[in-house]
Amino acid sequence: MSAPQLPIYVAGQPVTTGDWLDVTDKYSGKVAAQVAHANASHIEEAIAAAHASRAETAAFPPDARRDVLEHCVRRFGERRDELADLLCTEAGKPIRDSRGEVDRLIDTFRIAAGEATRIGGDVLELQVSPRAHGFRGMTRRVPIGACSFITPFNFPLNLVAHKVAPAIAAGCPFVLKPSERTPLGAQVIGQILVETDLPRGAWSVVVCDTKTSAPLVEDPRIAFLSFTGGLVGWDLRARAGHKKVTLELGGNAACIVDEDPGVPLEHLVKRLVFGAYYQSGQSCISVQRIIAHRAIADRLSGALADAVRALKCGDPHDESTDIGPVIDAASADRLTEWIDAARQSGARVLVEGRRDGTMIAPWLLADVARDAKLYREEAFGPVALIESVDSFDDAIERANDSHFGLQCGVFTARLDHAMRAWDRLEVGGVVVGDVPSVRVDNMPYGGVKDSGVGREGVRAAIEDMTDVRLLVIKDPPAG
Repeated sequence: MSAPQLPIYVAGQPVTTGDWLDVTDKYSGKVAAQVAHANASHIEEAIAAAHASRAETAAFPPDARRDVLEHCVRRFGERRDELADLLCTEAGKPIRDSRGEVDRLIDTFRIAAGEATRIGGDVLELQVSPRAHGFRGMTRRVPIGACSFITPFNFPLNLVAHKVAPAIAAGCPFVLKPSERTPLGAQVIGQILVETDLPRGAWSVVVCDTKTSAPLVEDPRIAFLSFTGGLVGWDLRARAGHKKVTLELGGNAACIVDEDPGVPLEHLVKRLVFGAYYQSGQSCISVQRIIAHRAIADRLSGALADAVRALKCGDPHDESTDIGPVIDAASADRLTEWIDAARQSGARVLVEGRRDGTMIAPWLLADVARDAKLYREEAFGPVALIESVDSFDDAIERANDSHFGLQCGVFTARLDHAMRAWDRLEVGGVVVGDVPSVRVDNMPYGGVKDSGVGREGVRAAIEDMTDVRLLVIKDPPAG
């Protein structure tokens, strides 16, 4: 049976281009589907349509935007199993994790539906001095204009949702470019958007290579760029001109374990294993560095090693699989090189993973040198590092010893330590009582340092996709 062929969507219409991109099953390597590949003229048409539809999309009433989003919620629910299977296939994500991502897709659109009719403003007291007597002020938020969204391979549904759903709620037209490695879920979102009453020029979903997508970054008709991916994002920001830019660029997240972590060891190990090895560690907030107080480090290391050895690797469609393949051979090569270099520099191997093609069994290492790439860069694979420190303050210093700053987890029974972590950790988010891998879809999410700029999360994204417009009214003269 031949692989199904899927169109792209340009100005709300399905388009086949005659140039097909093979999308592979990341476990078997077989072609699972083909997606139409956009060329420069399709990108131009999509941008022109988004720019031209600004007024119409902004005028699309908030209750109608809510209805579009609620339609998507219903249809995603009806197609939940199909979406999970597609995600498992195109990303190699274990099926249990894939279902969880579909549920987050639904949650994100549901949250956006609620926000669509709550985008308001403020009444301002302007009479702050005699010269301002008689002036009244108020603000409202208005759509920023055409937006471009570029998303990575690792969360092909939910990272798309965190851009598309707020744009619909805010009344912004958009052009979405999903990853070429995992475009299938975005195409299903396109199929469902076709069913809605959104203005047809208001949205496009295009699959193309990096060179072809350059206008999505550089074209001045685009008012807002939201990019999730690697450090190349800083180059995109430099090329973006005057448009507003939000970047989420990853990290090498730390999790601090205090002398008294405040939770039983069994629970602590369960959460750390989840945070480090969920979807094969291919998450921006995966637990990469475990920084444990010396009083607990040995017991924790032993219990962690036992739990990691018990993880099952294999076919992501198998319900019992914990670890699926990494996204491609190049990623597997890079991770293998970094692990080998860390071992040669003196790291102790607590759990040794085996590699078979793109399948990498989970690794756990201790005492990795702080100048090793495996410590300093984003591993983005099934590997975690553990180290011991003498005090909580030392743990904060170690966590901050990174050019990234996305999120940090903290396990502690002491309220003063929790507050100290919130005060001193150089990250966008501090999670006390759990791993940094926690993300609730309505919270403001983003990082500092090389982890990016700006925040996602539905309400935060809506704020980025809208401008504040002020109205000042002068009272008429008395008499």
